[in-house]
Amino acid sequence: MSFSVVPAGRRTGAGGAYVHASGDGPPHRSYAHERVPDDALYEEQDTAMMIAMPGQAVASSTLYMRGHGSYIDAARSEIVSLLSGSVDRVNKLISVRPVRTRYRPEVGDLVVGRITEVQSRRWKVDIGAKTDASLLLSSINLPGGVQRKKLESDELQMRAFFQEGDLLVAEVQSLFQDGGVGLHTRSLRYGKLRNGVLVSVPPVLIRRHKSHFVTLAQLAGGAVDLVLGLNGLVWVAKHIPFDVAKAEGEGEGVEVGPAGRGVAMDIDGVYSDVNEPIAPGTRRAISLVCFVLTVLAHYSLPITASAIEQGCALGEQHPNFDATSADGLRLAEQIAAALQ
Repeated sequence: MSFSVVPAGRRTGAGGAYVHASGDGPPHRSYAHERVPDDALYEEQDTAMMIAMPGQAVASSTLYMRGHGSYIDAARSEIVSLLSGSVDRVNKLISVRPVRTRYRPEVGDLVVGRITEVQSRRWKVDIGAKTDASLLLSSINLPGGVQRKKLESDELQMRAFFQEGDLLVAEVQSLFQDGGVGLHTRSLRYGKLRNGVLVSVPPVLIRRHKSHFVTLAQLAGGAVDLVLGLNGLVWVAKHIPFDVAKAEGEGEGVEVGPAGRGVAMDIDGVYSDVNEPIAPGTRRAISLVCFVLTVLAHYSLPITASAIEQGCALGEQHPNFDATSADGLRLAEQIAAALQ
């Protein structure tokens, strides 16, 4: 086997987009003496397109106030950026929003989280924010859809509903002044997750949809359900049909998935831990969707339902590809080029 030395900055082979040689890239550049022009901060300018580097002056401290992600350099009387990100201006307040950061929850967001602790009348849920969210016992549905006040007997069997390590989908119900987050699962859309795989992507890439429950029914291996969490966690699972009449209590039963009739889960399976058998074709379809999500995250492309569908359509043209081989890398570049 022969080896060759590749100079820094030069890439060969299909893995060039994924492998970076040591020392590759431009030399170190200091932004300490560079300044964002004052006319770029006028109201008619789009400050979201302004990118500041660490140590770069973004505004005069005599004209503007310092916000998050910046500090005041008293010697130069300037507001200096602490991190790499976009410059935001609200009236006279200047702040720098980082390119990548932890998830910042908002009321109404759909999130996928993991139970980290069971406390008195509440669960602690890791949603990727600065602090763990809280899911109160009074904020869940009881098995069977019973509507009543939660009793002490319900508190004693809290681990029968959720226990440490369980994955669930919930909605942000409230935000507190200390940074805490309150969740709720009072809907048949929400509950424990099973029969699938969890994919983690940067939260900034997840775009808001009318419904974050997506069903990919056109895949050759079988339909796949997705839960696009705004906190950067995407659940990819086997499509589970169920009786809508049983869940909604009206009409004739129709088998649909998370995107149909506003219902996502079987009312009897909200707290079930048992995974159902998954056919090999469905497993390949789930793997393909996970591969497309990984490609979108690697190339920092927006993650939308249409982008995932287009990526899966391209992936199905190569049914026997290996994601770690040269064919997989070429397919990843092809998907990224088609979606850019």
